[in-house]
Amino acid sequence: MKPANPEMVARAIAPDYGLGAHVAPLGLTFSDARMPANYASGAFIGQHGSWNRKDLAGYNVVFVPFANGRPTGRPVEFLGGFVNDKGRAWGRPVGVALDGKGGLLVADDVGNTIWRVAAVR
Repeated sequence: MKPANPEMVARAIAPDYGLGAHVAPLGLTFSDARMPANYASGAFIGQHGSWNRKDLAGYNVVFVPFANGRPTGRPVEFLGGFVNDKGRAWGRPVGVALDGKGGLLVADDVGNTIWRVAAVR
């Protein structure tokens, strides 16, 4: 922004973890031991996605690994496919929650669907 305000910049609080611009994270749930080992400690984040970018961002669910209660790595796409090859979104993840059997529930407010993703055991 112009003109720059150094006093305000000095008072800014940096986020603990950043996901990037325009992904619109609207849902978050923490995983637990009911999930497969590689997803047992971390956070699932529903990224509603951008509507005002030429190259869409978000439109997926990412997993952020945790150790000792803190993020330890970059977000990894857990569930995608909500944008077709022509760049049109047919779904937008919103809320995410674990069900009682270790599946991840994902509310999709464009597809008017609740998806359940679970490991094959």
